[in-house]
Amino acid sequence: MPTLIKNGTIVTAADTVQADLLIDGEQVALMGRNLPSEGAQVIDAAGKLLLPGGIDVHTHLELPFGGTVSSDDFFTGHRAAAFGATTTHLDFVIQPVGGSLKEGIDEWHAKSTPKAAIDYGFHVAITDLRDDVLTEIPSVIDEGITSLKLFMAYKGLFQIDDTTLFRAMQVAAEHGLLIMVHAENGDVIAELTKQLLDEGKTAPKYHAVAHPAIAEAEATGRAVALAGISGASLYVVHVTCEEAVEQIALGRAKGFPVMGETCTQYLFVFEEDLARPGYEGAKYVCSPPVRQPKDAAVLWKSLAGGDLQAISTDHCPFWYEGGVEGRIAGKELGREAFHQIPNGMPGIEDRMPVMWHAGVGGGHYSANRFVEIASTNPAKIFGLYPRKGTITVGSDADIVIWDADKEHTISAATHHMNTDYNVYEGMRVRGWPEKVLLRGRVIVDGEEWLGAAGEGKFLRRKPFGDVL
Repeated sequence: MPTLIKNGTIVTAADTVQADLLIDGEQVALMGRNLPSEGAQVIDAAGKLLLPGGIDVHTHLELPFGGTVSSDDFFTGHRAAAFGATTTHLDFVIQPVGGSLKEGIDEWHAKSTPKAAIDYGFHVAITDLRDDVLTEIPSVIDEGITSLKLFMAYKGLFQIDDTTLFRAMQVAAEHGLLIMVHAENGDVIAELTKQLLDEGKTAPKYHAVAHPAIAEAEATGRAVALAGISGASLYVVHVTCEEAVEQIALGRAKGFPVMGETCTQYLFVFEEDLARPGYEGAKYVCSPPVRQPKDAAVLWKSLAGGDLQAISTDHCPFWYEGGVEGRIAGKELGREAFHQIPNGMPGIEDRMPVMWHAGVGGGHYSANRFVEIASTNPAKIFGLYPRKGTITVGSDADIVIWDADKEHTISAATHHMNTDYNVYEGMRVRGWPEKVLLRGRVIVDGEEWLGAAGEGKFLRRKPFGDVL
């Protein structure tokens, strides 16, 4: 049976219009005023906004890291995402040590296929770029994957050198693949970490000292320059600071095909949170680390003005008190020293509400720009548009019925993420999803979960996404 959403106001990156939506099957079939309702299931959205489902292109579900595994799998993470108005995400396949890219891809499919409850795709994180792996890179396109991530940090684990990065960029440029980088100077971080530990400085607050902003900026500038030389499209993930934004803006001004994202936590959580009493600062340890309020001000301006193109989460949750009550190990692993704290924060459920509340409600940008950075731009950059990221005839009917006036207090007591704390604990937000549809089917109705494991689809993407 078709579904008719009546009396809502459709908000896309380009337009705000009052119209009805007719959904037939999994797609938007018709948009217009006063559409007839005969033979259709009717949803009345009077007084509500209709937004395209959110797209989070930076997540880590069920990720082995730091001596444990991130606590959300492809079901709990997907359910939480849906309750937060996100209907599509892209997760990172990690190449196994000594293995091939295909082995990593197969492993991530095995994790995701039976559990997926929203639509999803993959990036491939290359950790060992041997000659045979370099030759293998073009084959990921046949797997429906068009983006590669390389790490300029995590020395001795994931870090690659400039030669490796440049060679990967050359292959990517030839085949229309997007290069993503974690931009921090891993050599500097390793040396600073050693010096701090030798001085007995082991508390969570020293994580930020070991990862200075200028080390992020230096690596960002280096990656931008290599993209300019190679011609590869570059996407810098989780940008945190003014200095790194400056490097991206400089590259864009020179005409280099470079883009960047920031993540929600960098707009709300700061170095002072790492110094909270006791061990509580461990909750906020991620890499790159949270910075200063002055950096957040630049990030807000960059999201509004276009120096940064998208907002993601880097969702990588761990239990704060792990290893108890059947929980896997978590942040407690780093009690002896900051460098042993599993890096990452939860956020996949909170991104859309906090960015609407503080971004639109706070006057940083319009509702249209919110849709652009949270859904449309991610879809364009990563080869999903116009199937995803907008509301138009022929697009997937991933629709959020959004109540711009509803207030909600964020808390670990009520969230759906599989972790025992929330980064935004106690934040009162205005603007909340009332219903969430995935390809025309209601999967969230208020507090009721109507989705199911196995109903999410893997999204095969094509190369040559947009450079915005």
